[in-house]
Amino acid sequence: MSNGTLEVTVVRAKGLRNSALFGTLDAYAVVEYKNQEQKSGIGGPGSCSLERLFCFCFHGRGSNPEWNETFNFKVHASTEAEDDGLHKLVIKLMDHDLLSDDDYLGQATIYLNEVIQKGMEQGKAELQPQQYRVVFSDLSYRGEITVGATFTAGTSSSS
Repeated sequence: MSNGTLEVTVVRAKGLRNSALFGTLDAYAVVEYKNQEQKSGIGGPGSCSLERLFCFCFHGRGSNPEWNETFNFKVHASTEAEDDGLHKLVIKLMDHDLLSDDDYLGQATIYLNEVIQKGMEQGKAELQPQQYRVVFSDLSYRGEITVGATFTAGTSSSS
């Protein structure tokens, strides 16, 4: 088994569809890798940091939010058949609502097997930021998201 760190940068989204009748999108991303999950702030210039989220200073950017946020995930890559062998990153886009449950906007799925395999062999591998389709539950197109990733072998701690 080989360990490492997967660094994921969620850059921006464009063309997201607003499902709400009133108001603009206050989009955020929920980034999932295996059993780990992290959440971005509300997208847009001057958007609130996580520490300031409770001051109700949401400044969404409508259907074209920008985050430029980086998330780190622990990777336990196995060459054995002990796990499913899939290194799948799922990015769910949500619309923050103050008075009701947040709305699901869609998601993008990125398979990182090649990046992680190359990183295990060479010590580090990078997937330059590129656009991925955002799809809804019925697989209809809901916009695009720009994401990049870097895998570095041997940097994952056992905490």
